[in-house]
Order: sequence, then C-alpha cells, then structure tokens
Amino acid sequence: MVSGRCYGEYFKDLRNRTLPIKTTMEGEIMRKKTIVLALGMAVLLMLSAFMIGCGEKSSTDTDKKGEQTIKITDLSGREVEIKTPAAKVVAIGGALRLVCYVNGADKVIGVEELEKKSPTGRPYFTANSSKLANLPSIGQGGPETQPDAEKLVSIKPDVIFSCMTDKAQSDELQAKTGIPVVVLNYGTPSTFSNEIYDSLKLVGKITGEEKRAQEVVDYLEKCKKDLNDRTKDIAEKEKPSVYVGGLGMKGVHGIESTSGKFPPFEAVNAKNVVNETGKAGSVMIDKEKIVSWDPDILFIDSGGYQMVMEDYKKDPTYYKSLSAAKKGRVYSLISYNWYWTNIETAVADAYYAGKVIFPDQFKDIDPVKKADEIYKFMVGKELYDEMAKDFVGFKQLSFE
Repeated sequence: MVSGRCYGEYFKDLRNRTLPIKTTMEGEIMRKKTIVLALGMAVLLMLSAFMIGCGEKSSTDTDKKGEQTIKITDLSGREVEIKTPAAKVVAIGGALRLVCYVNGADKVIGVEELEKKSPTGRPYFTANSSKLANLPSIGQGGPETQPDAEKLVSIKPDVIFSCMTDKAQSDELQAKTGIPVVVLNYGTPSTFSNEIYDSLKLVGKITGEEKRAQEVVDYLEKCKKDLNDRTKDIAEKEKPSVYVGGLGMKGVHGIESTSGKFPPFEAVNAKNVVNETGKAGSVMIDKEKIVSWDPDILFIDSGGYQMVMEDYKKDPTYYKSLSAAKKGRVYSLISYNWYWTNIETAVADAYYAGKVIFPDQFKDIDPVKKADEIYKFMVGKELYDEMAKDFVGFKQLSFE
C-alpha cells in the first residue's frame, strides 16, 4: 500500500526511475513490462484504498437523507439503534407530554384513544389539540393496557417513545413492530427529577430538538432554585403546618387522600404534617388523624374538591372543627396528576402554595401570572384560565 505520500508523487517516481539500458529487443520488452506492471499495481492500490474507505461507516455516519444512525441507552437501560433526526414519532403510556415539551407535537403521527377522549387537565394536549386531536388511533392507552402493535405498525413511525413498558415489554414490542422503542421515565417525585431531565434530553437528541430540551431542563432548574432560595432559610419553628387532601390515587378521593413529601410542598420547604409518617407519595389517612394534626393551613386538590364538599355536607361539624377552616385558611390547588405528571401545573402549584404559606417570601409573585408564564414556556400557550375553569383554580375556599 502507498503510505505517506500522494499517488501523483508515486507515478512521478516511476517515470524518473533509472532502469538498466539494454540494446537488445528483449531488454526493451522487459523494461516496458516492468513499467506496465508497476502502473497496474499502483492502480490496484488506489482502487483498494477507495473501496476500503467506502466500506467504513460508523454509527454516526450521515446517509443520503441527512440522517445519522446512532446508538442510545434509554431510561430502562436498553441500548437502541435509531436513525436521527426522527421525523415521525408516536408516544405511548404518558410519553406524549414529554415529546410536546420539546416541540415535538408536529412530529407526532398517531395518538392513544385516552389522550383524545379525555384531554381535559393535560395542558400539553390542550395547547396542541389542533395538531393531535384528529390523528390516527394507536391503541387504547392508559394504565394496565397493552400497546397495540398492529396499529403502531400501520402508521410506520420512526420511533416509539414509551413510559409504560419495562425492558422485556419494550424488547417484545420492538420485535413485533420492527420499530425502535425508547423507554422514558418520570422518576420520583415527578417534578424536578433527573429521570425527567434525562428523558427530555433523550427525546431532544432523537428528534433533533436538543437545544429546546436543554432549555426546558434549564427552566425547570431555574424554578426549582428560585422556590428553594426563597424559603430555605426559614426556621422550622416559624413555619405554619400544612396538609393537602383530595388527591387523586387511581380514582377520586376525599380529604383523607394525601401525600408524604408532596412535591409542591417540598419545593418550598413547607412543614407537611404527613411527613411524620415517614411515607412518600400517596397515602390514605384516617380523618381523625387530621384532627389531631390540626394543620394551620389546609389545601384541597381540585380533583377531589367535589367529594370533599359532599362530605362536608354530610358532616359539617368535622370540617368546622379544624383550625384552618375556622381561620379561613383553606385553599385549592390545581390537579396535576393525570396520566403521569403535568410538570408545568405542579410547578405552578408550588408557587401558589409558597405564596399562601410564606407571603413575605413570595410578595413579588402573582400566582396567576406566574402560572401563565410557566404554561407559555412549557407548552406554548397561557392556559391558567382554561385550567381554572375545569379545576377550580387558585382560590380561598370556605366550608359553608
């Protein structure tokens, strides 16, 4: 192989090479054969080098369409090979929200029935309803349902994003459809989790929206820092105690449905009475335990608001015995758990909770304007009024 110099120099050397001079015809013939042989070898070397160069293609080489084949590791630990940027995507098991956050709604070519039939309470769908509502169905969707491989194959997406399949299920779905399946994850708690950040970045990488994905991560981190900085130095003894009831948990529940380490409370370092149970996430509390805790401030999740009010009508004495009710310190929060976490609503709830619990630290915050700012950044539209119409909104409540 010719190495370290160009082929032009190689041919020049051949022309200038001194060969033995022979006066016989045999010598002249031998000289010409030698030159032809050398030239032939050089041509073969050139062709060989060219073919070798053409045969090499890494996982990031660009093809004729401008696509790159890359290998990624999804949130279940699976290694998936995929062509990027993906122009046609579907999202199952609650992954559609994450795709929309990174400007992916235009790339979605099919939607689960649950998303289309029950759009209320999910800002990402409301903001993009004109793009999503009339797309082909890709299956029922929702918890405890199986992906519809046949429908997924019929619309031929470049990738399937999923938040409802584990390793084995994802491998099986990928084998059935022949379409790359990429698992995403909301993490716990599902507001400022690293799993959400990693999922957003992965969607961005695959769809060509890496810049937007990083902007969303940066924005959420900015909100997280702002909420924490406003409240981190407040002494525990100076904090009012708080409780949230009416949280959804595989259905609608009353005041006894609550949460330990409730994300909006955690974001503002609130004194959540439920934390003393040592439990994180959804938990059902005996109603009399709430009386013994007697929180200074009571929040009611709008999802369970109707059930709480119906219970009040049955037993008004119970509710009026709570200090928070006596002092008029009962407030509503907008439900944010609906087919996984509506992250923008959870952040808006945190700012409202902060305003109620620590008014001095949040005196510059108008919760409604802040909510609209968050909705605008995350999903592209100011949606507080629409959310408040369906989910009570940020209000002071009265048991009357």
